[in-house]
Amino acid sequence: MQRFGTLSFGHYGPLGGGHQLSAGDSMLQAIDLAQGMDELGVDGVYFRVHHFARQQSSPMPLLAAIAAKTSRIEVGTGVIDMRYENPLYLAEEAASVDLISGGRLALGVSRGSPETVVRGYEAFGYTGSADPRGADLAREHFDLFLRAIDGEGLAERDASSPFGGGTGLQRIEPHSPGLRSRVWWGAGNRDSAEWAGRVGVNLMSSTLLTSADGRPFDILQAEQIDAFRAAWRAAGHPGEPRVSVSRSIFPLMTAEDHLYFGGRQDGDQIGIIDGMRSTFGKTYAAEPDVLIEQLQNDAAIASADTLMLTIPSQLGVAFNLRVVEAFATHVAPALGWTGRVPAGSR
Repeated sequence: MQRFGTLSFGHYGPLGGGHQLSAGDSMLQAIDLAQGMDELGVDGVYFRVHHFARQQSSPMPLLAAIAAKTSRIEVGTGVIDMRYENPLYLAEEAASVDLISGGRLALGVSRGSPETVVRGYEAFGYTGSADPRGADLAREHFDLFLRAIDGEGLAERDASSPFGGGTGLQRIEPHSPGLRSRVWWGAGNRDSAEWAGRVGVNLMSSTLLTSADGRPFDILQAEQIDAFRAAWRAAGHPGEPRVSVSRSIFPLMTAEDHLYFGGRQDGDQIGIIDGMRSTFGKTYAAEPDVLIEQLQNDAAIASADTLMLTIPSQLGVAFNLRVVEAFATHVAPALGWTGRVPAGSR
């Protein structure tokens, strides 16, 4: 594990006891949390994207705000649902955020997870999918998005335009060199991971896999990562791709930690998603020395270069900063992380 960051679902709404977290609260707290993690020396802050739900749904304004208020932390998504996206507009937005951040965008995209509505992307105007889950639409959009960020000319110039005109094809603007190397595909199975390797984008391995053969989640995920890297090499892409995995990990340091997560130590779960029998990764919650032993035996964490910690954003900035600092101080170095929490940072 070379890097670690947080993955937030950005939930908002009723918190119980008459308390309410608004959409505005959720976004402003996300900015504050990212600033705190930047000061701590954490490597990245990433956001899940869902539509028709009380979660983050339009991440680019949030990422731009975080990029403008931080100096070193990677900002990204895990993942944007390409079924809902205008590829060229997303390319413009992504390039803008990448330029604001100085090349710190880690843009995770994919076909996306099931939403709270039926074929919600059609309400956004994206119709014509022959796949009941819209996978063909997502990959069609992704292909055009990649062409756009690669700088390919996509629209005929108007020679009579009073704003420059010319002939030939015009690329979208702004253009951010190197953005292509910071694009990730979120894969929930081996086939999609191999496809990402052939295309030549980084891999975000999901918190679940649409496979359930009785073996532990981390073993299935490590095999998926191996297949991705083999496909990358076979396609002849230069260099080494990045790979991230997500986990729910809570160092139990205080009575409050035990209250919230002390009973959350569980095993892998088997369930049905998108009509497919799937394996969901377990929650890790223990004292730091126990966590270290458990995580060192997680085959996928050992294989990936980046670990994303799913965080309970509803519990607020101070709580989550303390969880992240505890992981950075007491657990991450034993997993290979060479970053350092500044003395007296909290």
